[in-house]
Amino acid sequence: MNKDEKISYLEKNLDSLSERLKKCDICPRECGVNRFSGEVGYCGVGADLIVYTAFAHYGEEPAISGQNGSGAIFFSGCNLKCVYCQNHKFSHSQEGENLTEAQLATIMLCLQEKGAHNINLVTPTHYLVPIMRALLIAFKEGLVIPIIYNTSGYEKKEIIEIINDIIDIYLIDMKYMVSELSNMYSHARDYPVNNQKVIKLIYNKKPNVFNGALLEEGVVIRHLVLPSHFEETIRALSWVKENTPDVLLSLMFQYQPYFIKASSFQQIDRRVNVSEYNQIKDFLEDLKLKGWVQDLSPQEYLAGVHFDPEFSALLNRSNKDNRYEKD
Repeated sequence: MNKDEKISYLEKNLDSLSERLKKCDICPRECGVNRFSGEVGYCGVGADLIVYTAFAHYGEEPAISGQNGSGAIFFSGCNLKCVYCQNHKFSHSQEGENLTEAQLATIMLCLQEKGAHNINLVTPTHYLVPIMRALLIAFKEGLVIPIIYNTSGYEKKEIIEIINDIIDIYLIDMKYMVSELSNMYSHARDYPVNNQKVIKLIYNKKPNVFNGALLEEGVVIRHLVLPSHFEETIRALSWVKENTPDVLLSLMFQYQPYFIKASSFQQIDRRVNVSEYNQIKDFLEDLKLKGWVQDLSPQEYLAGVHFDPEFSALLNRSNKDNRYEKD
């Protein structure tokens, strides 16, 4: 869809999407709370829109960050809350700044003006309604760069079908293949079944479209390798090869037990070791999938625990301060 078509679609569908928050069923947890009256479900979020930080992010996949960075907006709270989350200081809490939908739209437009290649909505699921309202405002004021839905992958197929025409690129996690692990580390036994349904849906709806080296439309499946769980990664890679062979795969080895909750689980209270790394890389090479493989030594500054929460400059579009540009 072009900008005008997206505006028309949102104007027709936003009210019905918003109604769902009165008995919230936006994500698979289906908490059933009335978020407009201040009730909160598993994500911990009511009616307020809370953003932790926003900046031009150079640490995403090359086809996303490009030369000018991805316009990443990190939302507080989460519907998954993994015990090892590297963004735990704001994903497991509501740390951040309460914004109006108009202010969020201003941030999007400012990121576009600063040259960001896209708007990267990081962990957006529980804020889906105010985000869509902000996008409607931003589209009307000239937002034209691609919209990225950067998700943990714990989504409902019917909700993704509703927003699919607004989203250009999906950065979607495939965290688990086995429900015992998804329950242990993310308290979401139904993660694998919901995750696979949604990935199949978006794979069929969003073939990859490039403009030079930049992705303008498509799907990137991210899989974070967990220490001691070699078999789970093999299952995930095999599933991708069988079900979504032309997808872009991003295999990540950045795991570190940043969050204190990870220390309660001996298997994941360490980094991925060299032996695991080499075995997984060898297996992946035989599959001949397209995409990217992260080095074993991650760039520390890319973890959410190191992100600066300050983003007030983006709320003032007349401010020419480029503090968020690449050093």
